[in-house]
Amino acid sequence: MVKSFQGVRVVEPKKTAAPILVQDHMSTNLVTFQPDDSIDHVLDLLTKRKISGAPVIDQEGNLVGIISEVDCLKEIIKGKYSNTPSFPGKVSEHMTTNVITMKPDLSLFDAAQQFLDKKIRRFPVMKDGKLVGQLSLSDIIRAFPKLKDTTW
Repeated sequence: MVKSFQGVRVVEPKKTAAPILVQDHMSTNLVTFQPDDSIDHVLDLLTKRKISGAPVIDQEGNLVGIISEVDCLKEIIKGKYSNTPSFPGKVSEHMTTNVITMKPDLSLFDAAQQFLDKKIRRFPVMKDGKLVGQLSLSDIIRAFPKLKDTTW
């Protein structure tokens, strides 16, 4: 911004906006599952909460995987062939164990690029080895219209 002061033009430095970070837009009230949970339980909770997947944690609270609707399809297809209406398979049999995570202080723009590069729908957010939240593709999409009046 340029101002005049007694005939002298003074250029003020641009005010930089606070960084837009994952921690400001991630979900922290998470649905989580344990490896021994049944796929029936997962499908029930995913449907009730209207979500498409969630982190899997062990008894100590460590992240051990992630389970999604797509992972549950494996058990559904198995039930079709055995003509069983319930899905007794365990989360541990179908979850993804090679989980890509994010840090809470990552820029939301860098996070958005990760969604494009990795083509996955959710990232657990880890800080000091602990699960602190989850960032979904929906969280990213919801964040950007709120930022349209912000200088990036």
